[in-house]
Amino acid sequence: MAERIDPLESMPVSPYARLTRRVLWVVAALVMAFLYLPIMLLVIFSFNEPRTPGLPITGLTLDWYAQALSNRVLLDAVWNSIVVAAIVAVAATIIGTMAAFALVRGGIRFPGAARVFATLPIMLPGMLLGIAILIFLRRVLDMQLSLLTVVAGHLVFTVPFVILIVAASLQGFDRNLEWAAADLGANSRRTVRHIILPLIWPSILAGALISVTLSIDEFVVTFFTVGPQLTLPIYIYTQIKFGVTPEVNAIATLMLGATLGLIVLGVGLVAVRRRLRRGKEGP
Repeated sequence: MAERIDPLESMPVSPYARLTRRVLWVVAALVMAFLYLPIMLLVIFSFNEPRTPGLPITGLTLDWYAQALSNRVLLDAVWNSIVVAAIVAVAATIIGTMAAFALVRGGIRFPGAARVFATLPIMLPGMLLGIAILIFLRRVLDMQLSLLTVVAGHLVFTVPFVILIVAASLQGFDRNLEWAAADLGANSRRTVRHIILPLIWPSILAGALISVTLSIDEFVVTFFTVGPQLTLPIYIYTQIKFGVTPEVNAIATLMLGATLGLIVLGVGLVAVRRRLRRGKEGP
């Protein structure tokens, strides 16, 4: 068997290439540790016995999970966050996708200015955005603050993210595929359903996932638009004066596990779908 040759030894590269590659590996490892170490500590501290999270780990326990699952106020806050995030994800994905089609395919006279205007809420500070939404909902629409107003507030800053992602996908879409479908007798509705949407669905799914993440994590806009109900960020904020217990770490770990499970399920469904397609197409 031929001995494996390092590409750096057979290429006319700098004599410092090997050292540079090792330095880049170290930098990449440090960046990954910086990104994922807090998440690992969150999971570890959810099993830590002391009330105040910290190192070293003095004992392992499941009591915090039991207390979190029996804390009705905390569970209600988590459920409210999930409900709001689900509604926001669906609504923001539909509205953002439709707006992206209008920006890219609508023949707008000044598309660059229209895109900046559509994504303006992203550029505004959260404090100003929250105050503006509160004034509009209460003084103009005369709406009582509730989870519905939270959904409305979250849509203001999540829709622009969906617009950016889907519009970028549509911008690079090959229009020849649409013309080919038209030559074969497909109308506009069939072209969108069977050609465009299946090809840009990863961008649509990415926009939906970002909407979920932003909605669950949002505090400032939620603080100005929420009513008597609590969401998870608001609950954590109200508990700061009393001290945040590892119950929050336990709930966060459960949510993290559920998220990873959904990702694995989605990847599995995509793999099964590809296998079924290959089976139908034959060898």
